[in-house]
Amino acid sequence: MSGDEGAFDAIASHLDYPMFIVTAADGERRGGCLVGFATQCCIDPPRFVVFISKNNFTYEVASAASHLAIHVVPGDAEDLARLFGEETGDRVDKFERLAFDEGPGGTPLLKRCPDRFAGRVIGRVDGGDHEGFVVEVDHAWGGGGSFFPFSRAREFEPGHDA
Repeated sequence: MSGDEGAFDAIASHLDYPMFIVTAADGERRGGCLVGFATQCCIDPPRFVVFISKNNFTYEVASAASHLAIHVVPGDAEDLARLFGEETGDRVDKFERLAFDEGPGGTPLLKRCPDRFAGRVIGRVDGGDHEGFVVEVDHAWGGGGSFFPFSRAREFEPGHDA
């Protein structure tokens, strides 16, 4: 990388993204994890890309899923952010601990996250240690609550190494 050593890390450390929980179901398993690498990537049709660590249990489930649901973590839901950020689905069934509905493709829709959307996975992008799942959004609920920012999640101990 050319330029100042460490400049990108310094810039990125000041960005304060909203945190999301992505959920997936593959017919046999459910998975969900806390993600900070995500953004809208198309206006018409509405599309969103969410990057999931390749070391994560949810990555395995999402890779076999037809749909994903993306939930905006509410600002007052640190316990929920910790559950999906610090626990791993290959050791803990996170969904036993909370209420959810079944969404498109069997994807869990977390009741504590009223701002959420879901859709079919239409493509994937290799991002290095994370893979981007491009979702064509065809269901959305909520609309404008507060969000849990990345700056509050920095201290979490991840269930798996990133």
